Amino acid sequence: MHADSINFDIAWKQSRYDKEGPGGDKAAYVNCPMDQAQYEAFIAALNAGAKTEFKDWEKDTPYFEGCLPIEVMAERGPETLRFGPMKPVGLMDARVGKRPYAVVQLRQDNKLGTLFNMVGFQTKLKYGAQEEIFRMIPGLENARFARLGGIHRNTFLNSPKLLDSTLRLKAEPRVRFAGQVTGVEGYVESAAMGMLAGRFAAAERLGCALEPAPHTTAFGALLAHVTGGHLTDGKGSFQPMNVNFGLFPPIDAPTHGPDGKKLKGEERGRAKKLAMAERALGDLAGWLAASIAPAPGPP
Repeated sequence: MHADSINFDIAWKQSRYDKEGPGGDKAAYVNCPMDQAQYEAFIAALNAGAKTEFKDWEKDTPYFEGCLPIEVMAERGPETLRFGPMKPVGLMDARVGKRPYAVVQLRQDNKLGTLFNMVGFQTKLKYGAQEEIFRMIPGLENARFARLGGIHRNTFLNSPKLLDSTLRLKAEPRVRFAGQVTGVEGYVESAAMGMLAGRFAAAERLGCALEPAPHTTAFGALLAHVTGGHLTDGKGSFQPMNVNFGLFPPIDAPTHGPDGKKLKGEERGRAKKLAMAERALGDLAGWLAASIAPAPGPP
């Protein structure tokens, strides 16, 4: 979800036992606490929520026990999640001075800190049910979801580890990858990765210098996330991503309209997205103009 939609009057940042992460941060996670009544209502909603039905050829595929959907864990018993991904150990809710009954942890999902994902929340709940049920979590009442959960078979590279910024295999630069296998979701995104791979390959063959598109553009933002912007724990946590505004660098958006009135709510959100789009179009035009210039060579 988008970081600016998390209610930090309820949620707080803390790692379990204040343990330092790789960067020395003792508050690497956002914690959304639940009391017993909230937890029991959440479990009941998971059990009752509409689920995606598997196709016949999928029904015999076993789950990976280390990565079970949350509703499957809830079906195994009301306390399963509280002793699994929602365990509250090592955490203290300073507002009430005690450990919560259960907790949902969020982890930063991109370098910009504009996106957070829900830790251990794989799910086959239908999208409408996800939005309704996940907003029951204290601190996520007004959450805006950049990507909802799902379960499907997918084959993709661990691109942040394996590919460079022009989609070449680091261990064998003559090999370049394109499309969905690079770790993007969606037809448009897959086509975009294919087009970028083609331009990089053509430029290399013609001896032209072609830098990746600026991060302020949709091409550049998605490429940067796929090839290096995803924060990974080294255990294969990289997952495919659609393009979304959470991947773009922040921008100083207008706070007042043409009439001088202060923008609020949806109006301010639209103004921010419009400003990002205008910035992207300008930066993309500059990138395209620069990309057709031949690389300097010997006379």
